[in-house]
Amino acid sequence: MDALVDGNNTEVTGFILLGLTDDQILRIILFMIILCIYLVTIFGNLSTIILIRLSSQLHYPMYFFLSHLVFTDMGLSSSVTPNMLVNFLVERNTISYLGCAIQLGSVVFFGTMECFLLAAMAYDRFMAICSPLLYSTKMSTQVCVQLLVVAYVGGFVNDFSFTICVYSLVFCGPNRVNHFFCDFAPLVKLSCSDITVSTIVPSFTAGSIIVVTVFVIAVSYICILITILKMRSTEGRHRAFSTCASHLTAVTLYYGTITFIYVMPKSCYTTDQNKVISVFYMVVIPMLNPLIYSLRNNEIKGALKRQLARKMFS
Repeated sequence: MDALVDGNNTEVTGFILLGLTDDQILRIILFMIILCIYLVTIFGNLSTIILIRLSSQLHYPMYFFLSHLVFTDMGLSSSVTPNMLVNFLVERNTISYLGCAIQLGSVVFFGTMECFLLAAMAYDRFMAICSPLLYSTKMSTQVCVQLLVVAYVGGFVNDFSFTICVYSLVFCGPNRVNHFFCDFAPLVKLSCSDITVSTIVPSFTAGSIIVVTVFVIAVSYICILITILKMRSTEGRHRAFSTCASHLTAVTLYYGTITFIYVMPKSCYTTDQNKVISVFYMVVIPMLNPLIYSLRNNEIKGALKRQLARKMFS
């Protein structure tokens, strides 16, 4: 049931997700590719969490945040990927009003969590390189838990602002969402009610979170760069750079894509380009993060080798 008729008005109770393409052959190809990516995402992120929990050598703040980051990646990917896979196999993929709000809320929550966790990891690298003598005090278990609580609270606040604004919208016209998931911008376009407040509030909360987290990351890495340039030892510089390389790669990929989607003017790209970038942001990056941290991190690779050796000899 997609709509209810009330007098002369038709109230939409469900939406049709148009997906990525109408081409049947391309749908099958994309289904296989994205299914493989999703399976690698789940396996890679779960493996990273288990490895960090089992390896005492990885019980440090950086890997504490990393375990929650990869959990967030799984949540972000799982919010949209299963429904996207269904969309490839059916002629018309419908989703209820409630289901649409829940999907959008999940994307916003996990996406916001990712921003805060990347900022916390940047702060951790700042303390480790710029204040090594105070590191154990400044990054104690209590501080790490507090930073994690801030990330969860920030996620819930941003999620709440988006969810309330979605429920304040009235839909009485077309119900075809030109996307593969219930993104906020396509939903606003379908609304027949006043969207002034409904667009300002989410823009303010999301924009504030992006500005604050980017500021923390930028200041942290400026201080890190200054500290590294003051080092006289080439080996010390290389070691300091190597500890930041994985995180910098993850930050560049994540913030690069969300800047393209949410910050750049909409006239700079088409809806199809937006869909492609959204796939990269929500499906591909969650798969890449565990690979980035495992392939470019000697401690992760060492812990993995030790765990595999222990299993083989036992």
